[in-house]
Amino acid sequence: MEEVGLAAATHDVSLWALFMQAGFVVKLVMIGLIGASVWTWAIVIDKYVSYSKAKRQFDQFEQVFWSGQSLEELYRTLAERQNGGLAAIFVAAMREWKKSFERGARSPIGLQMRIDRAMDVTMARESETYESRLGSLATIGSAAPFIGLFGTVVGIMTSFQAIAGSKSTNLAVVAPGIAEALLATAIGLVAAIPAVIAYNRFSAEAGKLTGRMEGFADEFSAILSRQIDEKLQPRAAAQ
Repeated sequence: MEEVGLAAATHDVSLWALFMQAGFVVKLVMIGLIGASVWTWAIVIDKYVSYSKAKRQFDQFEQVFWSGQSLEELYRTLAERQNGGLAAIFVAAMREWKKSFERGARSPIGLQMRIDRAMDVTMARESETYESRLGSLATIGSAAPFIGLFGTVVGIMTSFQAIAGSKSTNLAVVAPGIAEALLATAIGLVAAIPAVIAYNRFSAEAGKLTGRMEGFADEFSAILSRQIDEKLQPRAAAQ
């Protein structure tokens, strides 16, 4: 009993001490997982801010768009700005609209296809922006537990080698090495759990934003289709 108590007293089992006492490979694993955790929280904060900003911009644009203001006035207001989301789709469609009529567009089908294509390209670019770095969250969420487990396996192997060298199986001798090894798994879970939760949450948010853009693009395409008919039908009748 005195030997066990003496051995336990010689080992500091605080988290910092366990980290410092760990082997090189286990330390490397822990540092990598801590870095992944920091990167996860950086992405979480950035996405929370950017999605909140995008929702406000969507709401503000829809309020102005459906207020009855003419499309030409709204386009002149937004054309020189750095736009995103619904505003970017609107500007892309109106720019194609104006270019086509300035060049004497005659085919309503061709004009409608070009406008729809311009909106699709812009919408794809905006969706890619909203979904950026979500892949990092998915990678961290899936890989971090296994990386932590790798550190644990290496740490336990080292502990057993130390046990074989000291020829002692006292719990006080074994426990610190096992604790160091299990700390790697704990850090892996600390990195993985927030990453998985954040990925699921922000993937759903990105899907909602993309859905709103698709809905607006369909509605705006219908509006422009009616205006194309109004502008091109008299021209076709005159010819």
